[in-house]
Amino acid sequence: MGEEDTAELDQNSYNGGEDSSKVLTLPTVLTLGRVAAVPILVATFYVDCWWGRTATTSIFIAAAITDWLDGYIARKMRLGSAFGAFLDPVADKLMVAATLILLCTKPMDAVVFGPVPWLVTVPSIAIIGREITMSAVREWAASQNGKLSKAVAVNSLGKWKTATQMIALTILLASRDSSFERLLPPGIGLLYVSAGLSIWSLVVYMRQIVRVLLKKK
Repeated sequence: MGEEDTAELDQNSYNGGEDSSKVLTLPTVLTLGRVAAVPILVATFYVDCWWGRTATTSIFIAAAITDWLDGYIARKMRLGSAFGAFLDPVADKLMVAATLILLCTKPMDAVVFGPVPWLVTVPSIAIIGREITMSAVREWAASQNGKLSKAVAVNSLGKWKTATQMIALTILLASRDSSFERLLPPGIGLLYVSAGLSIWSLVVYMRQIVRVLLKKK
């Protein structure tokens, strides 16, 4: 889910520049657009025809692109804001969580795997659970001291997790169309890779926090 996506992908980075006090900067408007797109994604997902499936996949791809674009603009044009830094991971988590839940409500017929209703549910629980846990941990770390904040700072493992997650969800949404159904097995496989990276990165962050806490004693 997106990850702690402002941290992991440095999107809507808060750089403390002269525009940091503004609320509706261009990157923030793009982020608000992702939030507004979530109910549209849900609505099109249940439109059982080719254009509904195409629209759902297109919305998710557009959200993934703007997720990168808002951070790029914020950094290059120094338009980062405190509000944008707060809203960006919220928008990412809403989009990813909504997509995972939607995929769980309409299990796909994966011939290779057979009738396995929990095929998407298991990695979805792992990913969403990890995101909720990390959000709480980061909030707590921010209220403590600088060393704890550094312990949960972005690492390459989290970035790989986010990348595989976005690609997997795009493939799974696209594979609902019969023209792309052959992509379903690799899409599911990639989702499990993302879930594994999610749990692994959580363990890494927790170990770093424990080390900091033990040094304080």
